[in-house]
Amino acid sequence: MNKRVVVTGMGTINPLSHNVEDLWSAIKAGKSGVGPITQFDPAEFPSKIAGEVKDFNPSDFIESKDHRKMARFTQFAVAAAVEAMDQAGLNKENIEPYRSSVIIGNGIGGFEIIDSSHRVLFEKGPKRIPPMTIPKLLSNEGPGNVAIRFGFKGPAYVVNTACASATDAIGQAMISIRHGLTDVVIAGGTEACITELGVGGFCVLTALSTKRNDDPTKASRPFDDDRDGFIIAEGAGVLVLEELEHAKARGANILAEVAGYGATCDAFHLTAPNSDGIAASTAMSNAIKDAGLEPSDIDYVNAHGTSTPTNDPLETKAIKIALGDHAYKTKISSTKSMTGHLVGAAGGIEAIISVKAIQDQFFPGTLNLENPAEGCDLDYVPGIGVPGKVKAVMSNSLGFGGHNGTIVIKEFSE
Repeated sequence: MNKRVVVTGMGTINPLSHNVEDLWSAIKAGKSGVGPITQFDPAEFPSKIAGEVKDFNPSDFIESKDHRKMARFTQFAVAAAVEAMDQAGLNKENIEPYRSSVIIGNGIGGFEIIDSSHRVLFEKGPKRIPPMTIPKLLSNEGPGNVAIRFGFKGPAYVVNTACASATDAIGQAMISIRHGLTDVVIAGGTEACITELGVGGFCVLTALSTKRNDDPTKASRPFDDDRDGFIIAEGAGVLVLEELEHAKARGANILAEVAGYGATCDAFHLTAPNSDGIAASTAMSNAIKDAGLEPSDIDYVNAHGTSTPTNDPLETKAIKIALGDHAYKTKISSTKSMTGHLVGAAGGIEAIISVKAIQDQFFPGTLNLENPAEGCDLDYVPGIGVPGKVKAVMSNSLGFGGHNGTIVIKEFSE
């Protein structure tokens, strides 16, 4: 019980890069991955911009005979897992299959498969529906395909808590290892919902930014007074989590420690967070306590920071409740200002950024933050990030349905 959990590998596919090091270089430089939508014609849509993964060739990571059977979100997950496993130095030959698990968060599944198969149904009839429609669109096919790729025969399942999915997946993986159920878990999130139905659905909820279609890199503006919605994005971010003694026994390079996890539900509204911030702050406080830390030990908060009118002041309030006076001394930023919002994958890529912040002793910035909004009065590291002491990071994810997930990642020490 209560075994320690460390990170030994990381992998990502995202709007800024196809690997972790290039992602981190872009984050440090304050680059934006947001641009015009190219995956369909967005002319009739109020929001015409997104954080698309550019120039992705699944054949670079997966054999053609296999990736043709996968939806885009699954291809992202497998590709990210390939990088993470390579960094961890793990493969089919040196893992214990039934002690190895895959827990990946996903919010929506194979949305492009739903779109295309629906068209076939209505244009050509039910007998012409592609036979791989169901296996491709199911959310659990992400972790299922990752497990097949690496021969992981322990539990392999998807966590779906909307935009908190990846963070909750990492938290569940930590619990599994802590309690001795597994030694190694590939955990994180993946998403690919930049489709007509995906973008259109979020547009009718008035959740997406529409003011800067002609200036996409300026559109994601967390905590800024002129923000008007989030930027939908896609990609994957996964980590190899490992029990400490297992990692040490094989001489693994330990990148950081996943030390705490907290999760709550607002039980309030299907899409809006509760403005009192209590449930969200409780998830944060529980994660800090679970990590054996005090609020004053948190050096950096990777905020959910969606750039929506409702999220940013609410999350600010919750951070203040959780950290108390220390909230005003803590560096906080939203890297969604650069990546866009990867929905169910957001917490995965943000966990990777949190680990890199510790490794490089650097606080990522909040791009496009020029005039802080009412109720947003903390240090959000506006613009480009800055170097500084980073030993413990709190990463937040808040999702539709009132889901709140927080993990605490800290510098590894014996």
